[in-house]
Amino acid sequence: MKTNFFLLIGVLVLCSNCAVIKPGEAGVKQTLGKFSNEVSTQGTVFYNPFISKVIKESTQTKNIKLILTLPSKEGLSVNSEISILYRLVQNKIPSVLENLGQGYESIITSVFRSASSDVCAQFYAKDMHSGMRAKIEEEIKNKMEINLKKQADGIELIAVLMKRIQLPKGLANSIERKLQAEQDAMRMEFVLQQATLEAERKVINAKGERDAQKILSEGLTQEIIKIRSIEAFNKLAESTNSKIIITDGKTPLLINSDE
Repeated sequence: MKTNFFLLIGVLVLCSNCAVIKPGEAGVKQTLGKFSNEVSTQGTVFYNPFISKVIKESTQTKNIKLILTLPSKEGLSVNSEISILYRLVQNKIPSVLENLGQGYESIITSVFRSASSDVCAQFYAKDMHSGMRAKIEEEIKNKMEINLKKQADGIELIAVLMKRIQLPKGLANSIERKLQAEQDAMRMEFVLQQATLEAERKVINAKGERDAQKILSEGLTQEIIKIRSIEAFNKLAESTNSKIIITDGKTPLLINSDE
């Protein structure tokens, strides 16, 4: 009985002296308040529970979601849902814990608020709702990286994503009207282009007909007219139908025909 009791005590003491690090985690031993530079991953870490403890942090990508109002260059307020994707650099976790503590997410949030205000104030509200959004996101990310490295090196920013941009109602209506006007202008430009092409086609056809008539008239000499007249007389002569022809000897004139 006593043996079992001491065995149970031994197991409990042993378990209290170790920490299990799961996949996607990293453990840092803290002894008398000082963090070890050694980072443990996937396994069991033994420590003295009286003077030490093991702090476990995730090395997987994390997502901080924020809903806040961003300023614009013209002084408007733009509501937006933000996602900050980041992860801890495994071998630099001790630096993050020593300089920022385990509440480093609040530091990331504060740095984002400052960086986003500085960057968005350089852009118009409509830019946040257009193709400029990617540029704004990248500039916020770059500014955050600079500010975070001043405090602790070990937080890797993956992306800053601006989602569900909500412009002021008046501006949203103005942008919608502008887009509609641009579409109407593009449609009208297409119609005008088609009309211009059709007009050009008619001019070309008319010019062609004019040139053909000019060439034909220039080619009708007296000799050609005589030849054509003789050909016409020959065709009339070959016909079996009776005809009455009045002519001056130069050109034929058919005034009656019988079938």
